[in-house]
Amino acid sequence: MRIVDIRERTYPIASPIANAYIDFSKMTLSLVAIITDVVRDGKPVVGYGFNSNGRYGQGALMRERFIPRLMEAEPNSLLNDAGDNLDPHRIWATMFRNEKPGGHGERSVAIGTIDMAVWDATAKIANKPLFQYLADAHGRAANPKVFVYAAGGYYYPGKDNTKLKDEMRGYLDRGHTVVKMKIGGVPLKDDLSRIEAVLGMLPSGCRLAVDANGRFDLTTAVDYAKALSAYDLFWYEEAGDPLDYELQAELAQHYAKPMATGENLFSHQDARNLIRYGGMRKEIDWLQFDCALSYGLVEYLRTLDMLKSYGWSPSRCIPHGGHQMSLAIAAGLGLGGNESYPDLFQPFGGFPDSVRVENGHVTLPPLPGIGFEGKADLYKVMSELSA
Repeated sequence: MRIVDIRERTYPIASPIANAYIDFSKMTLSLVAIITDVVRDGKPVVGYGFNSNGRYGQGALMRERFIPRLMEAEPNSLLNDAGDNLDPHRIWATMFRNEKPGGHGERSVAIGTIDMAVWDATAKIANKPLFQYLADAHGRAANPKVFVYAAGGYYYPGKDNTKLKDEMRGYLDRGHTVVKMKIGGVPLKDDLSRIEAVLGMLPSGCRLAVDANGRFDLTTAVDYAKALSAYDLFWYEEAGDPLDYELQAELAQHYAKPMATGENLFSHQDARNLIRYGGMRKEIDWLQFDCALSYGLVEYLRTLDMLKSYGWSPSRCIPHGGHQMSLAIAAGLGLGGNESYPDLFQPFGGFPDSVRVENGHVTLPPLPGIGFEGKADLYKVMSELSA
């Protein structure tokens, strides 16, 4: 058994939307295919992976460092002890060989993308859905029913409150019970008008989360916190720079309701610093670490172990990114749910075609691997890369 080839390609996911910090007019991502010599139904088993939105494609790093390290490695060194499947942990260690600690920026995205493809291939070789493979490996009962919320509410030219409400109503009509919108791209009074417009149309039992995308300094973050305290929000997300733990800790003194952050922390060490110094409250706050941006599932498992040592439950994790990898992790390892993008970043966002949102939850089908093959428009793109 061996990896025959690793291919990568950059794909555009451009959109005329913007959050408080960036626009997505030139956004890209990397797609990876890991082709093995294992044959099923007359075809080689192929694992696929891609990185989440917001960090652009990482092809250069993959081509220069990480793919060559894997292709130059002795094939058996990438297998498990039985020699009957890939070993994602050994593969990860091979990719990270000769890398200095720290500096977790772009390389964490490159490795995380390849890591996703590795886990997809590994579960397919085991002929199991990834969520079941993970549950079995960790002695858990898999729960294919996962909470998902609908992320949107971006800024774009000409989008008034009526259009914002129409967007949110569309998510509710598709079964979501929690929706999220952006804040911080306009003055506070205008954002409050937008928030109140959405809250005014939400049915009983439905909730709104808001996301500042790290835009605020401490003064502005506190001003928003005081104003937002008047509402019953699902959470107040990423008010300040993701590495400003002092700001996050101070903000907790001014906002007693749930907060969320972590999507832009790309290692278990950075995640640990958030838990140590960021004032996060394990009873009410939410953690949004995204494996596709933070060295992959191998590193995410280290993060979950770290959280356990600090008394945090995995159920407080709702990853960023809206991809099926995090859905599989949530179902297999007991996370609290996952983000979704019903209308954005297609064909990479969303669920298999047979999946419907019901009362804010989806049920994962028993497809081998991550389940990409169940989403026709996505699998068309993926299969072109592996052909």
